[in-house]
Amino acid sequence: MSGVKRVFGTLLKRRERTLERTVVEIQRGNEALRNELIRQYKPFIVKTVSSVCKRFIREEDDEASIGLIAFNEAIEKYALHKGGSFLSFAELLIKRRLIDYIRKEVRMREAIWHVEDGENGEQAAQTYVDAKLSVEEFYRQIEQEQRREEILHYQQVLKQFGIHFHDLVEQSPKHKDARLNAIRVAELLVANEEWLALLFRKKQLPIKQLETMASVSRKTIERNRKYIIAVAVILAGDYIYLKDYIKGVLSS
Repeated sequence: MSGVKRVFGTLLKRRERTLERTVVEIQRGNEALRNELIRQYKPFIVKTVSSVCKRFIREEDDEASIGLIAFNEAIEKYALHKGGSFLSFAELLIKRRLIDYIRKEVRMREAIWHVEDGENGEQAAQTYVDAKLSVEEFYRQIEQEQRREEILHYQQVLKQFGIHFHDLVEQSPKHKDARLNAIRVAELLVANEEWLALLFRKKQLPIKQLETMASVSRKTIERNRKYIIAVAVILAGDYIYLKDYIKGVLSS
């Protein structure tokens, strides 16, 4: 049984690597390949959209069109050197764009309900309140789901550096000043494209360069290596909620 699992695991990894290479080829200008990839992954797009809307979505629905546009955007924005699979990145982007679309629709409906409120009195007002409560609960559930998926994607990328969440808990700087210094080192790293590419390619910090630019000792950088890498991955990636965490650390 374990042998079968290994075989299927290897096949899956090969398929993912092939997909990532396909995306890179499209980014280099292969439009025919783009159209074929979108056609091939329409079922994945529709399934992702349906999971957000909590109902069956057809390909001709507006929500499905939003999903297709977001998938195409994912093709344009995916960065192979930053780690993580293309499909997990595309799923994250589809859900975000769909939520943006739903929010705009809700704001339009709220405007209509306000107008009707003056015409139909209490009945329209109650409809507005009920709908608003329902939408807020929907947002809460979707944001929880997105936050969970964002963390899972983040964990996947960290594993490529040999870093696990329990490492961060145990080895994060204990003092506020040390955390702030580590975050600033990570910001310097992300701001330099050459250093950032080196980080994702070799899975190593450019310690010598950082030591000079950050005015921090080599020993300090090495001691906080995992934390600096973890923060740099967040800053370089498409992590809305995790970036809010870093903002909170900087402003506290």
